[in-house]
Amino acid sequence: MFISKKDIKLIAKELYEAEKNAKPIEKSITDRYSDMTLQDAYSIQLELIDLKQQNGEVIIGKKIGFTSEKLRKQFNVTEPDYGILTNAGTFMENTPISMSTLIEPRIEGEIAFVLKEDLKGPNVTIVDVYNATKGIIPCIEVVDSRMKNWNMKLLDSISDNASNAKIVLGTKMESLDKFDLKHMGLVVTKNGYVMETAAGAAVFGHPAYSVAWLANKLSEFGIYLKKGEIILSGSFTPVFDVKANDYVEATFDGLGSVSVRFVD
Repeated sequence: MFISKKDIKLIAKELYEAEKNAKPIEKSITDRYSDMTLQDAYSIQLELIDLKQQNGEVIIGKKIGFTSEKLRKQFNVTEPDYGILTNAGTFMENTPISMSTLIEPRIEGEIAFVLKEDLKGPNVTIVDVYNATKGIIPCIEVVDSRMKNWNMKLLDSISDNASNAKIVLGTKMESLDKFDLKHMGLVVTKNGYVMETAAGAAVFGHPAYSVAWLANKLSEFGIYLKKGEIILSGSFTPVFDVKANDYVEATFDGLGSVSVRFVD
C-alpha cells in the first residue's frame, strides 16, 4: 500500500461528495498518486462504501465491470473490476432518472442474478452459481465517472466503486435454468434506434462465469456474495452516452426487456 490511511479517507470523502453533488473531481486519483496499488484502490472503495452506509445507505448487492472485451478496449483496461451496490442507486422500471443527479452518465445492458444462497470463494464454479441463483432479471446499469471527462484508469474506476451510479431493474424474474446464457441475445435501443447488439458470450465468455470470477476475486479480500443479493454480471456491450429526454430499452432474448427515461 502506497497511499496513507489518512489520504484514503480523504479520497473516499472526495468521491462521495462528487457523486452526491454531481460535480466531478478535476484531477484523477492516479494522476495524483502515480504509484498507487490495487490494494489502495479497493481500500478507497471500501472506505467510500462505509461512508455511504454511515449516511443511511444499505448494501443490496455487487457488480462486475469491464467483463466485455469491447468495453475493456473502449476504456483501455486489461481486467475486470467490481463495485458494491446500495439501495440509494436502485430503481425499478418506469421510474424516471434525473440528469441533475449525474455527471456524464453512460448506459450498459446486463443481467442481474438474484442469489438464494451464499457464494464464497475460492474455487466457485459456474455450477455453483447456477445452484445458488434464485433467478435472473433484465437490468440497465447507469455508469458515471466522478473523474472529469471520464479521465480514468482501472485503479480510478475501482476506487470510484467501478463507476456505478444507478441500476434499473426489470419487473420480470425468470429461472436461470430456462436459458442458454452464453447465446442469449441482447438489443439495446435509445429513442427507438439500435445502439448495440450482443450475446451473453461477450460477458467473460458466459455471464455465470463472470459471477463465479467475482466470488473468487472477493475471497482475496475476505468478502463473499450473500444470499438475497443482486449481482450484476457485467455489460454485454460497450457503453453509450445519454442526455435528458432519452429513452433507453434493453431487450434480452426470452428474458424480456427493461427500460428507463432520463429527465432534466
